[in-house]
Amino acid sequence: MTKTPQQPINSPFTMKATSKQVMKNINLEGKTVIVTGGYSGIGLQVTKSLVRAGANVIVPARTIDKAKNAVGNLHNVEFGELDLMNGKSIQQFAENFNRHHEQLDLLIECAGIMFAPLRRDQRGNESQLSTNYLGHFQLTNYLYSALKKAGNARVVIVTSRAQSWNGVDFDDPNFVRREYDAHVAYAQSKSADILFAVELDRRAQKDGIRAFAVHPGLVPGTGLGRFVNRNAQLQKFLGFVMNDLQLTRAISTKNSVEARLHGQTEYDYFKNVHQGAADILWAATSPLLNDKGGVFIEDSNIGTAVDANSNSKFGARPWSIDSQQATDLWKLGEKLSGVKFDIE
Repeated sequence: MTKTPQQPINSPFTMKATSKQVMKNINLEGKTVIVTGGYSGIGLQVTKSLVRAGANVIVPARTIDKAKNAVGNLHNVEFGELDLMNGKSIQQFAENFNRHHEQLDLLIECAGIMFAPLRRDQRGNESQLSTNYLGHFQLTNYLYSALKKAGNARVVIVTSRAQSWNGVDFDDPNFVRREYDAHVAYAQSKSADILFAVELDRRAQKDGIRAFAVHPGLVPGTGLGRFVNRNAQLQKFLGFVMNDLQLTRAISTKNSVEARLHGQTEYDYFKNVHQGAADILWAATSPLLNDKGGVFIEDSNIGTAVDANSNSKFGARPWSIDSQQATDLWKLGEKLSGVKFDIE
């Protein structure tokens, strides 16, 4: 078992890389991939890129008709019903997959919710923790045998810059005693996603499975912000303006100029969906990561480990990559989901 250092490698890509650039010369013919959240926003672009590279992609969704309409006439795409807040739904989806597919080469876990009002699943778990972490923890468990059969599989878990705000509260993860804060809950779930990747990689690399947590960057105009902006038509319009009309480029240029004027080296660089998808696709397919795993990735490279009190907009915080917290989170995941995930 090897541990990959949390530090950048010699990647040829930067924060401006696009999905097309990252996937150049990548051949996924004969590969089977699951992409949760693969019918909207960044996830949809990931699905399109994988299909173009020859992969057979399965897209889970709570409402299959909605997913089919969003994906359109892409070839080599299947759909399956899945609700990440429902343990029974997760098990049924995985059982159906395992009946019809021999192996799973890539599991890309893009689906998530952000800044949701307090809501709980049937087991009493807060919705953001339930959807963003526990649902994917349980899904990975049920699909583990298929990943193992691939012999060289990857699991990619989408996280967020919010991991820099706070870690997991192991004493009260479901806000039973503390006052609910949607931002704290979201950050907790995204820190949990990185810890999940750290521990999954440690346990699973003996079976030829490597895991990565990816921050795709600041990508406005996607469905992730539906709890911030509940107007679906306005969301669609913003997505068109930000991505199709490339307003993100203008905003990023403005932020860059302002940063230089104030002597700052960092600034908020907004991405379009093609650039956000690039980070996920790089983690899923880059040959540079063949012998690596268990790390936080951003801007198509392994991120830097930074101190807890760092003012940087980038980098992995200690509470997101700590090996002991990763082990503790695995146990918490088993407890809160009610599912034993024993691959030690």
